[in-house]
Amino acid sequence: MPKIFLALIVFCDKVYIMKKRWNSSRKAIYNIGYHIIWCPKYRRKILVNAIEKRLKELLLIKAYEINIEIETMEVMPDHIHIFAKCRPTHSPSYVVQQLKGYTSKKLIEEFLWLYDNFPSLWTRSYYCESIGHISEKTLKQYIMDQKKR
Repeated sequence: MPKIFLALIVFCDKVYIMKKRWNSSRKAIYNIGYHIIWCPKYRRKILVNAIEKRLKELLLIKAYEINIEIETMEVMPDHIHIFAKCRPTHSPSYVVQQLKGYTSKKLIEEFLWLYDNFPSLWTRSYYCESIGHISEKTLKQYIMDQKKR
């Protein structure tokens, strides 16, 4: 996992520990975040109940395996919103390929009825937007508010 820098801030005789907004590797200091959205094939409303719960678990498992950090995630019945922090060596297409491929394979293995209706669970397309530090808070709130709409 990436190193996380901590800052000690002394304010009014109190010490606060704050997580800095960047990570580092041996050769780089970075803060790379992506807002990623994708849909099931034909935008069918199948991401509910047990599938939604298992999908969230699988996304977190795969994110850990490929060394990315999912900051915020919301699964809607017909699409997924993810805010992920990545290393500079991970392109957005690589991240999406890994997450979509892994979750499709595992969900179809665990929920056999999906294979009859969706030999390929996800569409080929996705939406990706790079997120800077300024809009990070706004994006997290937007993703968290998706279910309220």
